[in-house]
Amino acid sequence: MLADKSDMRPLWYKDVTFKTLDDLFTGISLDGIPSLDGLSAEPPHKKLMPFIVEGYGVPDKDMQIIDAYPKGIEIRTPVCESIDHTLEVYKELYHRVENALGAQGLVPVAISHHPVETKFQGPQNKRRHDFWLWAQEVMTTYGPDINVSFPEEITQKLFGNIDDLHLKVNYYAPAMAALSLASPFFGGAPWIIKGERGKSFRTFKRSVIAPAIELHADENFRIEFKVFEMTKDVADFEAYFHLVLGLFLSDKIKGRASQQERIYDLGSVARHGLNAEGVSSVLGELFESCEKVLPNHGFSTQSLKRLHQRLEKKEHISDFMLQSYDQSLSIPSVLKEYSYLQDHRGLRS
Repeated sequence: MLADKSDMRPLWYKDVTFKTLDDLFTGISLDGIPSLDGLSAEPPHKKLMPFIVEGYGVPDKDMQIIDAYPKGIEIRTPVCESIDHTLEVYKELYHRVENALGAQGLVPVAISHHPVETKFQGPQNKRRHDFWLWAQEVMTTYGPDINVSFPEEITQKLFGNIDDLHLKVNYYAPAMAALSLASPFFGGAPWIIKGERGKSFRTFKRSVIAPAIELHADENFRIEFKVFEMTKDVADFEAYFHLVLGLFLSDKIKGRASQQERIYDLGSVARHGLNAEGVSSVLGELFESCEKVLPNHGFSTQSLKRLHQRLEKKEHISDFMLQSYDQSLSIPSVLKEYSYLQDHRGLRS
């Protein structure tokens, strides 16, 4: 999400234009950045870049996107051959776009639902009515997509039984999401549901419609994992990558759930986070499997320690956001704390 650098007021499409951001992005040097092969230019962008204006596409009479209402920015890391390389490229891209935004009095903020704005309506920009409704819903949500591809032998196993893959993800994804919750505000105040503060309005809002994964068979069988929420710490991204890889590489874990069960569980996680029913046992099983499976494929499991600790302490990013809010009673004060990138990968115990 974007905020005003001077007072940390959260911004939206009413405050900044597509052209302003697109002009900023096109001027950012890509020297030293890996090839953009595999990425595609998204209209109304004219130039292929690892940055895009994330928001709502404005169509012409032929349903072609000619403008956009910005909700924030998206950094798209090019294809990399290791997690470490991916994260180093992400850090470099982040700092380049951060500097460009700063020159215009803007700052990026790691939060997963707009803390003030709650609803958006725009002209129909999708021929399918349900796609159009969803495009409007996500104008207030933010979150990282964890993208992975596998060697052919593993890919054939995963894509050979797509129905079972979805059932497996449906079972484990809600508990995985609970480790990342970072959107406890709604309409300028803590989100209240059934008389109590909830952990994540973003997960609550997305649970009914949004898929947990998207499969891209036409892009080297890329799998896009979509339930995590935003973080300001690169160490979290490393852990999320390893957890996702562990999920897909673990062929002995037995949990399976329908789409309806996933929706129900995500709703519970949105309210109660790691305290939701069944989350501890599901994550315990997944962590145990990751510790066995990941080393067999050359991956360290050190990054997962921070997620183990989060589960043991029942701590959420949302909790720290709310603690900050209770001290200041100020949304901008909270946003300031999440307006810079950290990297705690070197601070493992």
